[in-house]
Amino acid sequence: MAKIRPFRAYRPAPGWAEQIAALPYDVYNREEATRIVQENPYSFLAIDRAETGFGPEVDAYAPVVYQRAAKLLRKRIREGCFLQEEVPCFYLYEQEFAGRSQTGIVACASIDDYLQGVIKKHENTRADKEEDRIRHVDVCSMHTGPIFLACRKEPRIREIIAGIRKQEACLDFVAQDQVRHRVWVVDREETIGAIQDAFDRVPALYIADGHHRCASAVKVGLLRRQQHPDYTGEEEFNRFLAVIFPEEELSILDYNRVVRDLNGHTVPEFLKLVGEKFQVESLGQTPYHPGRRGTFGMYLEDTWYRLVAREEIRDRDVVGGLDVSLLQNHLLGPVLGIQDPRTDARIDFVGGVRGLEELVRRVHTDMKVAFSLYPTSIGELLDVADGGRLMPPKSTWFEPKLRSGLFLHGLDE
Repeated sequence: MAKIRPFRAYRPAPGWAEQIAALPYDVYNREEATRIVQENPYSFLAIDRAETGFGPEVDAYAPVVYQRAAKLLRKRIREGCFLQEEVPCFYLYEQEFAGRSQTGIVACASIDDYLQGVIKKHENTRADKEEDRIRHVDVCSMHTGPIFLACRKEPRIREIIAGIRKQEACLDFVAQDQVRHRVWVVDREETIGAIQDAFDRVPALYIADGHHRCASAVKVGLLRRQQHPDYTGEEEFNRFLAVIFPEEELSILDYNRVVRDLNGHTVPEFLKLVGEKFQVESLGQTPYHPGRRGTFGMYLEDTWYRLVAREEIRDRDVVGGLDVSLLQNHLLGPVLGIQDPRTDARIDFVGGVRGLEELVRRVHTDMKVAFSLYPTSIGELLDVADGGRLMPPKSTWFEPKLRSGLFLHGLDE
């Protein structure tokens, strides 16, 4: 069963949240992050991406960068930008965007649950990306960005969330990207106990987004255990910061693909090869967003096409049957030569929140062909994780993104 714990969060002091809250560190490249920090020095990106305080001659992963992050974080706390909770609490975090909302419970999850498979993953991680966050968390001694977790439906959790939402929120603001953020503090002992009892009925938690942050947080916890061989398990470094959403709260957007060239094929040759595994229908200038599984949009030479996977390539396997797998295994790989989408520089990925117009723009600028996909469902994600399997890279796009800086978890508290 999933073990979660309340914690004494550092949270933005009154009046500071809107200025501090920032999108996750990995949403931006260095140039973009630097521009944001220059416009707003109190953005949490100044801490999460501390290289923004240096010129381009300083490597983003130099020791001085992580030292700056730690010093700046402590400075902001001393200045009163953050206040720490007096007692351990849970929190309710609601995001509202484009007519829908998602509400989750902010808590600390167990690194042992991750190690024992109670917290399940659906993607592999890369060592270089882990190393960056390991150093950031370790030097700052703080979890600064929550891991996005999901759980299967549990009626009692839904009841508790509904009850808390009837109370007055302690934080309510609309960010520049029009996402509304609301936070409730859960400090009553009976409600804290009810939440923990409800999660005792939950057999597993699932990483929806933040695989690298999660793996890094766990490795920092293991490092601290080595440094403190007399640890009891009650120390804060045995846990990491998370927001846990019931599956019914979540919606996954499409994660589309753009490719730089046709792998040496002419357009007629390419269309003929695609037609061997997919039914191909020209739609002219009409953009196509797939409305069901097994269908794909393709934009090439100012023309939209609808692709429908032929029956012989349909796969009932929990991973092989995913639309991202069908596209990769029967078009991107064999036709376009994209064997490893994680490392091939000829392919890029476009989150569905940017719309089909972004695919058109990319094809008109730096790419040759674009593909729109039907979104992976949250049920498919959970089934893949339950089967101990892994999804292809860039299978899911969650929107809105959790903000960094609204909740901080200290490892030394």
